[in-house]
Amino acid sequence: MKAITTLCGILVEAWSEFRVYRARVLMSIVGVAVAIMALTAIAAISAVAQQGVVEGLERGQGRPAMLNISPPYSNDGQQLVSDDTFSAQVRDELARYKVRYWSRQGFAQPVARGVPVDANLNGQTVDPDYGVMFRTRIVSGSWFSSGDADRLVPAVVINEGLWRLLGSPDVRTHPVLHLISPSSVDAVIIGVAAGGDEHSAQLWMLFDAYQALVPPGSAANVSGSTQYFAWVPEPISAQLSDRLASDLSHAIGNGGTVQVNRQDYASFDGPDPLLFLKIVGGAAAGLILLLGALGLLNISMVTVRARIREIGIRRSFGATAGRVFAGVMMESVVATAVAGVIGVMVAILALENPIVAGFLHQQGLQDVPAFPLSAAAFGMLVAIGVGALAGVLPAMVAIRVRPIDAIRF
Repeated sequence: MKAITTLCGILVEAWSEFRVYRARVLMSIVGVAVAIMALTAIAAISAVAQQGVVEGLERGQGRPAMLNISPPYSNDGQQLVSDDTFSAQVRDELARYKVRYWSRQGFAQPVARGVPVDANLNGQTVDPDYGVMFRTRIVSGSWFSSGDADRLVPAVVINEGLWRLLGSPDVRTHPVLHLISPSSVDAVIIGVAAGGDEHSAQLWMLFDAYQALVPPGSAANVSGSTQYFAWVPEPISAQLSDRLASDLSHAIGNGGTVQVNRQDYASFDGPDPLLFLKIVGGAAAGLILLLGALGLLNISMVTVRARIREIGIRRSFGATAGRVFAGVMMESVVATAVAGVIGVMVAILALENPIVAGFLHQQGLQDVPAFPLSAAAFGMLVAIGVGALAGVLPAMVAIRVRPIDAIRF
């Protein structure tokens, strides 16, 4: 009880000094407030930068945990089961394990009217879930939905490179892409995906819709084999991949072995791809904080020397060295706590607003991370810690003041 009373007394005393010497205190906390604001803002910006890197990796490798299911092949390179049979087996097994997202992926070389040969038009055949699984960013229109499979004409999504080659038509007018191969048909453009230029045109079509265009017995327009992907929860990915490999191998029989492996960035054992961003963000925040702490220490030392007469008088009335030490140090802690609150609030108001969110969306970030509460809490803890450290040296100077010093000054 006595300790609590003493602590409350020290805090009240520190707040009183804060009010009396508000001009000096304000001078001391401005630098700390700016440093804490920069510290928390850098933490938030670092989170945004890391999210951008993660989304880029997920567009190429899929979201964690992304399983790649490879069809079985014989020793002479022949696929043991047809794509249709294996697709049905994969679909059944994933449904049995209640896997929500899965997609096939095939590669094709379609030919379209009005597209130059040097545009290197490539095609991918996918299922609707592919867009979510691989974070396909749509800049106009929309990605495939389950209802697009029932269209009388095939739907396609094109990249920005092909879109510009076609004259940048308004997707809302339902523009048409005239396909020559694998069959002569008009496909309606429903969306435009980010990326590509006049030499890297690309289109996406639903897997089954494209297969329906390929003449029976012909595979001239399909290159490579079909790939199968499943997006599953990370905690059960290892166990689920083993179970899927075993069940699919058993379903195929004939000695076939199905390989199921994770392919996303989180499954690699190499260096952390975000390590550089973390180091740079931490170093910048640490440097800013150091400069703010040095400014606070300098002003605190000047303030203590200007209060030698006051401290000497307090010592003459019985104030102990411990009480003087705690009082001087707590003045610094209270000041930096106030600075921390101000700095964190300014950082949150600066970064958590529709203008910044809209700008980040325009730059291609799909999921703008919320302001991390850990950054705000860390900023407050650092502010209090800096106040304590910056107050130690002035407090040590204060406890060396003797009552006779009050007369000298």
